[in-house]
Amino acid sequence: MSIQFIGMIQSQKTSEIHAASGPVVDPDYVTAFAQAHEAAGFDRILVPHHSTGPSAQLTIAHAAAHTSRIGFLLAHRPGFVAPTLAARELATLDQFTGGRLAVHVISGGSDAEQRRDGDYLDHDQRYERTDEYVGLLRRLWTSDQPFDHEGTHYRFDGGFSEVKPRQQPHIPVFFGGASDAALPVAGRHADVYALWGESLEQTADLTRRVRAEAARHGRNIGFSVSFRPILADTEEAAWARAERILEDTRRLRVAAGYSRGGPQQSEGARRLLAAAEKGSRVDKRLWTEIARETGARHNSTALVGTPEQVAEALLDYYDLGVTTFLIRGFDPLEDAIDYGRELIPRTRALVEQRLAQRQAA
Repeated sequence: MSIQFIGMIQSQKTSEIHAASGPVVDPDYVTAFAQAHEAAGFDRILVPHHSTGPSAQLTIAHAAAHTSRIGFLLAHRPGFVAPTLAARELATLDQFTGGRLAVHVISGGSDAEQRRDGDYLDHDQRYERTDEYVGLLRRLWTSDQPFDHEGTHYRFDGGFSEVKPRQQPHIPVFFGGASDAALPVAGRHADVYALWGESLEQTADLTRRVRAEAARHGRNIGFSVSFRPILADTEEAAWARAERILEDTRRLRVAAGYSRGGPQQSEGARRLLAAAEKGSRVDKRLWTEIARETGARHNSTALVGTPEQVAEALLDYYDLGVTTFLIRGFDPLEDAIDYGRELIPRTRALVEQRLAQRQAA
């Protein structure tokens, strides 16, 4: 199978090494950021969700109006909008973007963050709700008749969406969550299962378990892995850049008064910290220091090296069945442009070679 690359945009410039600057919503920055990803050859852009941040859905609407080809991946948390309304809103956005929308369902790995929006379910209950919610989204997107529903978390009479997604049979569903409560939900609903940048051994284990869950329902599933590539012309220069990124991250965190913290209720974060326990450098190029420094509360592991070396590392994950790579840099806009120069085309070329080898075998 061919591969896809997903980037990530935010509504203002910020990262571990850049304190947030400019207005919280900077339309010109979003436009430039989205257009840079499109020009660099990305297939999609993730727009993240945070309990105190701007609307990801409206950010996508703005970015889509200023691009023509690139797709979007909306980070979406069940529980704050009724599934009947969410199904109509997402289908409408898919129509207005010309079928460029996918939804990344994130149930939530932090009780504190969920409670900012008034959600007091515990970790496992959130995944139970997600199971019901995504099932209803799919049904609302595909049903040609109104229907009633009475479940654990949702109840309605005559639910229906006149607007259907541009994409058929429905908008692609990405799903994240590595806990025992999450994996059965992934097996039932995910078109693409998304995990953070774990070691090759961890990735092989988790993808095997998710495939087994999907097989229970007669389903096949795709896989996405997230990394923070750190590139330079030489391997030595790339590792030196990684060390500068770590120093800048620590400096900004100290200035902001942040402690290292832990993974909260996120099993994915625990898995990244487990990788970090094996050392700062795992496998060929996996660098775990930022995950260790930040408590692994987001996708924070990097692949470090020249573009050719990092492309070869990505190929190792492709050989495990990963066909989507979410890559974003610590210098967000500049790195997106840089990835388009060499990393993306080199990786695509390696995958084409691998496919040719398999066909010839």
